[in-house]
Amino acid sequence: MAQKSKSPGMPTQRQLRAGELVRHALTDILSREAFRDPDLEQVLITVGEVRCSPDLKHANIFISPLGDDSQEGRDKLAAALNRAASFLRGRLGREVELRYTPQLHFIADRSYDDATAIDRLLMDPRVRRDVEGE
Repeated sequence: MAQKSKSPGMPTQRQLRAGELVRHALTDILSREAFRDPDLEQVLITVGEVRCSPDLKHANIFISPLGDDSQEGRDKLAAALNRAASFLRGRLGREVELRYTPQLHFIADRSYDDATAIDRLLMDPRVRRDVEGE
């Protein structure tokens, strides 16, 4: 039986399923847990994406605080969640059925900034003229 060729760097179905499982569980955990860290108190957190390593032992979690668009706010939140990563990993292990509970690595999500920059660029009159001219 021939093996499927896979593009390098593309996540497998297994990685995608595990990432979504972790994302949903973390969203639930973050919404109901009370943290002692002042950087995490009263903060609503958006979990944008979870990317799991091929062996599913590590998970990069892209997060942003709801309502705070500043880069400083996102970086501060990521640092606070990384301090609480072992606590969150323990909670996650009770909620998901994976062979290994992944090590959690929280990263400030900059994809919203990228989307805003692209929107701004597309609204530029010179770019609009070129796009509409085709």
